Amino acid sequence: MATKFTASQELDVFKDEKEGLYREVGNQAVWSLSSCKAGFGVEQLRDDSYDSYWQSDGPQPHLVNIQFRRKTTIQDVCIYTDYKADESYTPNRVSIRAGSHFNDLFEVEQIELNEPIGWISVPLKDGNGRPIRTFMIQIAILSNHQNGRDTHVRRIKIRSPVNKALKFTSLECLMRSNIR
Repeated sequence: MATKFTASQELDVFKDEKEGLYREVGNQAVWSLSSCKAGFGVEQLRDDSYDSYWQSDGPQPHLVNIQFRRKTTIQDVCIYTDYKADESYTPNRVSIRAGSHFNDLFEVEQIELNEPIGWISVPLKDGNGRPIRTFMIQIAILSNHQNGRDTHVRRIKIRSPVNKALKFTSLECLMRSNIR
């Protein structure tokens, strides 16, 4: 069963990063796509522009594969879409899967979007309610609005919680903490 999510232009996914709660870890991964039109690939999906986008060019489901070199803790996946600009190219049902490699992926979350404009933040939790630890994330676009065939996704961010276990309080420790 899909969880219904609402996109929000007011959702500031950068706020938690600025406050040091989360960090974007997508740059530590290898990204691949099931298909794309020339000039509308991973580079456009990962750039900082809301005007560029990934456009698929093949049969559904459309896949974004994100593979990490080491097991990584993932807090959430943030997806930016724009229904007003993309209409039938906008994702409607999305499955987020995790695993060690392509052959052992399991569905962590399935979401349903209703004409989304803005960011959608999808928390990824294990059975104990903690952020998942995985080598691979796969985002599968299962269907689009208005039964569209190809899809547009403008941005994807993969965020990890910041480990604040080491917190120096004495002056001596604070002075030496920068040496590390």
